[in-house]
Amino acid sequence: MFWNALLLSLREIRRNLLRSFLTILGIVIGVAAVITMVTLGNGATAMVSNQIASLGSNLIMVRPGRRMGPGRDAAGSNRFKLADAQAIFAEVGSIKAVAPSASQTVTAIYATENWSTSVTGSTNDYFAVGNWELQEGREFTPSELRAGKAACVIGATVRKELFGTRSPVGSKIRLKQFSCEVIGLLRSKGQSAMGMDQDDVIVIPLRTFQRRISGKTEVSSILVSVRDGASTEKVQADITRLLRERRHIAANEDDDFNVLDTKQIAETLTGTTRVLTMLLGAVAAVSLLVGGIGIMNIMLVSVTERTREIGIRLAIGALEREVLLQFLVEAVVLSSLGGIVGVVLAISASMVLADLMQVPFILDPAITLLAFLFSAAVGVVFGYFPARRAARLDPIEALRHE
Repeated sequence: MFWNALLLSLREIRRNLLRSFLTILGIVIGVAAVITMVTLGNGATAMVSNQIASLGSNLIMVRPGRRMGPGRDAAGSNRFKLADAQAIFAEVGSIKAVAPSASQTVTAIYATENWSTSVTGSTNDYFAVGNWELQEGREFTPSELRAGKAACVIGATVRKELFGTRSPVGSKIRLKQFSCEVIGLLRSKGQSAMGMDQDDVIVIPLRTFQRRISGKTEVSSILVSVRDGASTEKVQADITRLLRERRHIAANEDDDFNVLDTKQIAETLTGTTRVLTMLLGAVAAVSLLVGGIGIMNIMLVSVTERTREIGIRLAIGALEREVLLQFLVEAVVLSSLGGIVGVVLAISASMVLADLMQVPFILDPAITLLAFLFSAAVGVVFGYFPARRAARLDPIEALRHE
């Protein structure tokens, strides 16, 4: 009986192809929208996680001021000293590396090219803490760090703007009033989670920065890398306690510095993108309900058009459940076809959009299957009322229908 109902349904769909296509259009759009939104949302979440990881492994950032990010009140707070970074490394356990750093925007000049970039003064620990790898050249030697030699390691963006595709190692660039020899080129890391170009940087020894650029012995931030397996929360608390002692902050006073674990940033940003993904998926799922209403309307019209056919079937002995099954299967087949087309369309659209948005393509099989099953369920729910109406037609009245 089911097989006959399926064949009748396919025959009816084939006989009215345009109407069938318009009927399933809402389902196609709904399924495609849900899968595409979730896939792109998963890609965006993975991209944010990767960008946070690119900042450094188990990284803790220590900066002056009570707030982080734009508008932070670091201007009125005491900056750190090099001795603060040395004390953190010596007195706080489970630390792998500590990199005191200071930055300033400077115009770099090479031949006829110039580029405004961020110059950072730090030590070799800066590369270890930030997960930086050298594409060419070398790091600073101990003598260069101690003497404050004019040596620098540049990022991929600076290399592109000043040198094009040429190797920069061994060349000299001008920073303010002094020439700096390029001894290394950093491997590209791309944008950070905040949208900043991480490759737009020049790293020089901290002493060189203090003597030739800032003219101060202060450092603007301290980057701390925690050993694998150690508790970043404990290290964070120990750093806070130590700096409060060194900066003579009373027990009833707030910190005038900020100790931030990048894991907290990662959890916040990925949590936000997941919520947005769920919200967009829920909004897109509404179109599935709209598609179900469309199926119900078309099936009601179909029942009206085929009233005489239904009357003949009932008159020659067809049971109500057979007529009910015929129209119910027809509705489910329509919605299932819409689901299949929607899945194919969603995968194709997600691949194209992920490439355009430069996010990873991460297809969730569970969501894909759920969207398809939901489309079939829509056919059952919204197809039942027209099918029941057809099954309950009076054979005599149906045969009289014009």
